[in-house]
Amino acid sequence: MKGACIFLGSGLVALLVGCSSTPVAIAPIGPNPAGGERLASKGELEVFSNLTEQSDDQNQGSTDPVWYQHTDYGVYDLHGKLVERVSNAAGHYGRAPRRVALPAGQYLVRARAKDYLSVEVPVTIEGGRTTRVHLDDNWRPPADTPRRDLVNLPNGNPVGWRVESTNEIGTN
Repeated sequence: MKGACIFLGSGLVALLVGCSSTPVAIAPIGPNPAGGERLASKGELEVFSNLTEQSDDQNQGSTDPVWYQHTDYGVYDLHGKLVERVSNAAGHYGRAPRRVALPAGQYLVRARAKDYLSVEVPVTIEGGRTTRVHLDDNWRPPADTPRRDLVNLPNGNPVGWRVESTNEIGTN
């Protein structure tokens, strides 16, 4: 019995340490290099964050249907100041993430990803273009895409297009 308590205690400590660890950081993401452009000073950001189950009965045992929505996230400037907290659903029952208009520039997105509690994603927003970040493990780039053009999570899942510029966020 004492051995089981020690084993369970060790497991609980490992779980708590893992949950409180720093977010996973990845390379900067930008718009699809093959995507079209519109004349606009602002660009758009669309984050496919982790999907979570939703229900109108708050899971109280009802047979009401459930649906999935992308989790909320924060957009920060390069100094760590919150620019916008995004409620990431296009509607009450909507599964699509919400698009956010932002001035052209560089930002940091803090969001949940499938298999990760928290990730930090540097993003570049360009006027008239949409930057998409795919953290829900549902995106598959075209089969002929060179790996060097993509940004991946540590588990190998592709999450977006690598910024074309050599002046990447967070590099020295």
